[in-house]
Amino acid sequence: MRVAADGTSLDTSDVAFEINPFDEIAVEEALRVKEAGKAEEVVAITVGPEVAREQLLAALAMGADRAILIATDQAAATRPPLDSLQIAKTLAAVIHTEQPGLVIMGKLATDDENWQIAPMVSELAGWPQAAFADKLELADDGKTARVTREVDAGLEEVELTLPAVVTVDLRINEPRYASLPGIMRAKRKPLEVIPLEDVSGLADLGGIGETRVQTISYRALPAKEKGVLVDSAAALAAALKERKLV
Repeated sequence: MRVAADGTSLDTSDVAFEINPFDEIAVEEALRVKEAGKAEEVVAITVGPEVAREQLLAALAMGADRAILIATDQAAATRPPLDSLQIAKTLAAVIHTEQPGLVIMGKLATDDENWQIAPMVSELAGWPQAAFADKLELADDGKTARVTREVDAGLEEVELTLPAVVTVDLRINEPRYASLPGIMRAKRKPLEVIPLEDVSGLADLGGIGETRVQTISYRALPAKEKGVLVDSAAALAAALKERKLV
C-alpha cells in the first residue's frame, strides 16, 4: 500500500480488493440461517463505488440470492468520502425499504478497524443489537434470537427480539468457497445498483447530511534503519550492554 503523491489519499491502482473477511463470515452465517429454514432469502448490500460490484458478485457466488449496491461514484465527485454516520443512514434507509428479519454484519472493517456503523444502524433503525457474535441461534417462531458474544471476561449470552442487528466474530463459522457453478450463477442473479442520491427514505433520517469526519492526510512510515551485524555472541552481548539494554 502506497500513499498517493498528493498525500491525501492512498494509491490503490495495483490493489486487488476482496470482501472484508468479517463480512464474508457474515454472508456465510446468513446462508446457514437460510439453510436451516429460518430465512426466505439472503440479500447482500454494500455502499461504495461501482467497483464494489465485484465483492457483491463474490457474495452471490457463495449463495446469496440477490444484491444491492448503493453507488457513491456521483456523490464522490462533489463531496468528501462518506463517513460512518452517512453510511449508517444509507444502510438504515435501505433496511427500512427491504424490511429484513435480521441484519448480519462483520464486526469491523479490516482496513481502518472501524466498527461504528453497525451500532449506528441499530440506533437509526430502532432495533436491538448484539456485537461480536460467537454463536447465533434463531427461535423456531422467528421472533427472537439468542446470541453468544465474545467479551473481555469470556462469553456472554443475550436474547434479542427480532428484527435485530448482529455483528459476527471470527469463530462463529468458516466461510465456504464459491464453487465454479456458483460463480457462473452469480452473474445471472439480481444485482440492483441504486445511486446514493436515489435512496428512498434518506430524507426521513434527516438526509445524508454533512461529512463530520474526514481523513486530511496520510504519511508513510519512515524507512527502517539498517541493522548492525555482529560476528559473535560476545560482540552481541557487548553491543547490548553499550546501549544499556541488558
